[in-house]
Amino acid sequence: MSRAFVDEDASFEPEPRYTLPDPDSPYFERAAAMALIEGANSGNTRSAETATGFRWGEPRLRCHVEALLVEASERDDLRIVQLARRFLRKADDYEEKDETGS
Repeated sequence: MSRAFVDEDASFEPEPRYTLPDPDSPYFERAAAMALIEGANSGNTRSAETATGFRWGEPRLRCHVEALLVEASERDDLRIVQLARRFLRKADDYEEKDETGS
């Protein structure tokens, strides 16, 4: 096989696992918001979206991400603050599209 198709130095990283309560649980949406932020922090938003069933910026999760933002601000976790703000901007974009029908 050609060396172009073999990456002997590649390291295998398993897909992250997210511990989520049952979707019927009142805590599911908060856990999903946390998973999406964690996924983005690890550079793997898609796996968090798949695990939670929510897209990045899902407006339904706004209140949970706002709470995570406050908590991260209080403990000076600048990376999580940055990701939460980015999530909220995306939620704004989705809400604007829904209002305009685009």
